[in-house]
Amino acid sequence: MKQRADFVEKIKQIVLTRKQELDGLLSRQSHEKLTDGVVQDSADEASSLSMEKLQNSLQRTEIDEFHLMEDALARIERGEFGVCIDCSEPISEKRLESFPYAARCIVCQEAFEQ
Repeated sequence: MKQRADFVEKIKQIVLTRKQELDGLLSRQSHEKLTDGVVQDSADEASSLSMEKLQNSLQRTEIDEFHLMEDALARIERGEFGVCIDCSEPISEKRLESFPYAARCIVCQEAFEQ
């Protein structure tokens, strides 16, 4: 039991560290502008729009990851971390080490994605 508690605490620290990094990154992104607003020609405008779309897509991915971390931390606080939300079976430590905010075991995640 102590070993499991140590493992959960280790994962919690990993998630908290990543969450802090992501929070800083998202804060900086919200204050930065991709361009200075001056468009020279249609090629510049097209390039600017492409870069803006890419940045928005990356930011959405980071926001999604941030929410996954918040969910994982909530499961830790409730004592539900490491238990599949679908089948209630334990999630392997190997999976949690590689994807610390996993809410489902591999089998249930595959079924969920289909």
